[in-house]
Amino acid sequence: MKFIQTPKAPSAIGPYSQAAVVNGMVYTSGQIALLADGSDVLLKEDVTQQTKQVMKNLEAVLEASGSSLSDVVKCTIFLADMNDFAIVNTLYEEAFAGHKPVRSTVAVKTLPKSALVEIDAMARVKEYTF
Repeated sequence: MKFIQTPKAPSAIGPYSQAAVVNGMVYTSGQIALLADGSDVLLKEDVTQQTKQVMKNLEAVLEASGSSLSDVVKCTIFLADMNDFAIVNTLYEEAFAGHKPVRSTVAVKTLPKSALVEIDAMARVKEYTF
């Protein structure tokens, strides 16, 4: 098992890792729209901008793990407001560019730092060498 930490994605805001690679699979922690510049700043813009940042963060963690969005098997999307589902769904589809991983979407009361969207993923690692 190897725990992943990359400066290309926001640092964990608690006692956990950005991801873990185990037996050829990577399991990411949920990503919210924090900037990866070390400022711990959450984008306060709308759900569109937050979702784009979340996908950037997720992609960075996957790449640091030896994986990519095209290797994702399963995602979970957490939404603070299910009325944002259509917008998030469209941006998610664009980010995955035709790849359609298994997915669950859940409405939650609140997310860390009052984020509007959080996404985690499980993906295969292309070259498992750990």
